[in-house]
Amino acid sequence: MTLAVNITNCPNHCPGCHSPHLQEDIGETLDAQTMDTILERYGRSVTCVCLMGGDATPDQVQQLADHIRKTSPLKVAWYSGKQAVPDNFQHFDYVKVGPYKAEFGSLKEKTTNQRLLKNVDGQPLDITDKFWKK
Repeated sequence: MTLAVNITNCPNHCPGCHSPHLQEDIGETLDAQTMDTILERYGRSVTCVCLMGGDATPDQVQQLADHIRKTSPLKVAWYSGKQAVPDNFQHFDYVKVGPYKAEFGSLKEKTTNQRLLKNVDGQPLDITDKFWKK
């Protein structure tokens, strides 16, 4: 099971965003200690942590990913609304890139502009088609 953790203060403001409240700077600070507390709550039921957002502070998202990977066996994913693969890609097991554009649809649609990339030996492998209905 993947645990999605929302990070606010999103700078992208994508039209049709599924979580527009995340464009505000709200909530509590997400640091290593807070992440540890969250993960303790879920125990072994979680196999992956997906950091949703954080495009305003990519270095902090990377630090969280590094902390999770050092202190647990969990996979770490980052859902970013940025178009380009982040420079710090190798710190994550999976990265979703691309702003949501309603006319192209979500990752489930073959027409999507978004991409889900898997880290294979430090290189991005596009696995977006795994979401498409056959």
